[in-house]
Amino acid sequence: MGSNSMYQGVLRDRDGKLSDGGRLAAGFAAGITEALLVVTPFEVVKIRLQQQKGLDHHQLKYRNPIHCASTILREEGLRGMWSGATPTMMRNGTNQMCLFWAKNNVDKYLWGKHEGDGRQLTAAQSMTSGFTAAFLGPCATGPMDVIKTRMMAQGKKGSSSVQYSSMLDALIKIPQQEGIRALWRGLLPRLMRIPPGQAIVWAVSDQITGYFEQRELRKHPEFRPSTQS
Repeated sequence: MGSNSMYQGVLRDRDGKLSDGGRLAAGFAAGITEALLVVTPFEVVKIRLQQQKGLDHHQLKYRNPIHCASTILREEGLRGMWSGATPTMMRNGTNQMCLFWAKNNVDKYLWGKHEGDGRQLTAAQSMTSGFTAAFLGPCATGPMDVIKTRMMAQGKKGSSSVQYSSMLDALIKIPQQEGIRALWRGLLPRLMRIPPGQAIVWAVSDQITGYFEQRELRKHPEFRPSTQS
C-alpha cells in the first residue's frame, strides 16, 4: 500500500485527482515493486520446501528456510532466488492493479464513498468492499500464478529437472500438455484465501486512512470537496 500511494502521488494531476488509468498504473507498478523486492525470493523458498512434503527426514534436501536459501544461493547463484521473477511480477502487478482499481470503484458504487471526501466507512462496509474487490485479481492472474509456481519449483537451468525455459515457454506448454484449464489450477483455494484476507486488511486500513483524512479536513476545511463527481 505504501508504494501504491507513492506511485499514485506521482500520477495525480495538478488538482490532486487521479484518473482510473493512473490508478491502474500505480497499482501495477506497486505490484512489480512488491514482487521484485519481497515476494519472489520468499516464494522460491516456500515452494522448494513445500515440494519436500512426504519425504523422510534423511531425504530432505532443505532442512529449513535459512538452509534452503543458502543452498539455492550456493548451487544456483543469486538468480536462483529470483527464479520465476517475470511471471511473479506480472501476477502481482496485475493483481494489485485490479485490487486498488476495484476497491475504489466498489466503494463508490456501493457506499457513495469518493477518495478524499472525508467520509469514513464502517468496518463492515470496508470488509464488504475489500472482499468483493479481491475476487477480480486471482481470476485475472491465475495463469501467471501457475507459471510462477512451476518455474520456481525447477532447479538450475540446464539440469534435467527444468521443463520450462521461460514464461512464454510455460504459457505454451501447459495448455498443450494439460489443457487450458490447467492455467487456472488452484484458483478455488486462492479465492478462499485472498478475499477474506483483503476484507480484514481493508477494514483496518480504511479506519486508519479515514481517521487521518478527517483530521486533515478539520484542520483545513477549505480542502473539503463541495460536490462529489
